[in-house]
Order: sequence, then C-alpha cells, then structure tokens
Amino acid sequence: MPSHNLARIEIDDLEIIGYSVAGEETVVAMPQLDVCFDIGKAPDQLIHINNVLLTHGHMDHAAGFAYYLSQRKFTDQSPGTILAPANLLNPMRKIIDAWGLLDGNKIPANLVGMKPGDEHQIKPNLFAKAFPTKHSKGSLGFSVIEKRKKLKAEYAGLTGPQIVELKKQGVEIEYPLDIPIVSYLGDTQYVDFSQLEYVAKSKIMIAECTFYEGEHATRAQAGRHMHIDELAMLLGSMQNEHVIITHTTQRTPMHEIRKMLKDAMPADLHEKITILPRRPPSRPARQ
Repeated sequence: MPSHNLARIEIDDLEIIGYSVAGEETVVAMPQLDVCFDIGKAPDQLIHINNVLLTHGHMDHAAGFAYYLSQRKFTDQSPGTILAPANLLNPMRKIIDAWGLLDGNKIPANLVGMKPGDEHQIKPNLFAKAFPTKHSKGSLGFSVIEKRKKLKAEYAGLTGPQIVELKKQGVEIEYPLDIPIVSYLGDTQYVDFSQLEYVAKSKIMIAECTFYEGEHATRAQAGRHMHIDELAMLLGSMQNEHVIITHTTQRTPMHEIRKMLKDAMPADLHEKITILPRRPPSRPARQ
C-alpha cells in the first residue's frame, strides 16, 4: 500500500504529483523533469526521483529528507541529490549523521548548497535555478529551465554541409535559448516575481496561497505567507500559462477557497488556476 494518497494534475505532457496542506506537509513532484519540490514526509512513491529541490527547512516541507536518502540506499539506488539553501547544509549533514548512527549504516547523500542565481544541472538540457523568497532565513524558490541552442536567422537558409563547414571554421552560428518550464515559489510572502523573467515566463508556476479571509491578512504577514489579495496582484503581472495553488489552510473549507479565488481574479487569470487537491495521506487499516 502506498504511504500517501497523492493528488495528480496533468498539463500537456507533464504530470504534477503531490500533497500540500499548510503546516502539515508539502511535497510536489514532476517525474518527467526528475524533480521533487520539497519532500514533506518522503512519500514512498517519490523515492525514485533523483533530485529534491528543498526551499527551506520547516518540518512540513523538509522532515523526510533523511528518510528519502536512506530509502534510496535500501533500494539500491544511487544517492539522491538535494539542492537546498546553503545555510541549511551543515544542520542537514548533522541530521544525516545522527540518523546513520541510530540506523547503524552510513547514509550516502549528495547535498548541494544553493544561493540566489545559482544553477545546477539536473539533466543534459535541464537546469534548476534558485531565486530568493521571503519566508525564512535563506529560503529559495526554484525554476526548472530547458537550455537549447537555436540557429541564428542569418544562417537559416544554409544547407547541412554549409553549416558543418561554418562550424569547422569556428563561426558562432547558434545562440542560447532558455525555456523556463516551471517555477516553484515555496513558502513566501508577496514578492514581485515579475522582475525575474524566467519566473514570470515559466509555463507553469506553482505558488502558495495560504490565507483567504480578509481578517487573515495579518496572519499571512506574520507568518510570511501569501494572502489571496497578494496572489491576485502577483498573477496580474505574470505571464504563466498555468498556475498551481498549494499550501491551502484547513481553516477555510475548500469550496469557500474556490469561490474566493473566482471572486478575486479576472476571468482570464482564474482560468489558469488549478488547486492542488487536499487529500490526506492514507493510514494503515486498524488491526
């Protein structure tokens, strides 16, 4: 029996799998990209994913990272790679070492410290790029960007042999093209992410929106989370084709959240929005 009952959203040829409830657990994976944004309590269905992009160290987002690593060893997989804010690496290593002592086995890990602007290759043509958020010390968001090369316009009419000859001569006939596929904001209060082109133009944006009632605006500010009014302001300046909402609070029933989102957004923005469903992790049947 799977450890979690994960929600699934399909967008074109990409699948978003996850579970996210504010203060309880957040884990969002995209298997085709081989990335998992945050790790929650490490659902066993996602242990095979090779790259965890950890936005911050709060327990509901990060509790399962050591279990994820140990299970990869247990199932004879290569050590998982965890990209995390650089300031978290030392305490994360201490946790891994402590669990290794308790378990009696060393837990292999590939930890990569990230700072805003850093890039890390996750596939031959895919890179994770970190950007700053406003939540906890060092917290980050991540964009997954496909890097291509495109033929310059002035060489578009050339034959294959002519192109080969120019390359032999060392002529630069191509230019780099970055295609942002998805950006994951993690937990954050409002930031004008439209200033970061690769975030603003990502095909998919995965954004938290924790608070919805008007009187909860101060709670959002205090916890450095997003309020629905701030989300509406943010989306108005972005160019994403799809927006996935995570980290909804259980203080507000889901049917009310859906209504508030519809009321807060112009129709064209609301059409882009999908809420990652709140589905509780499955629990073992009682004996």
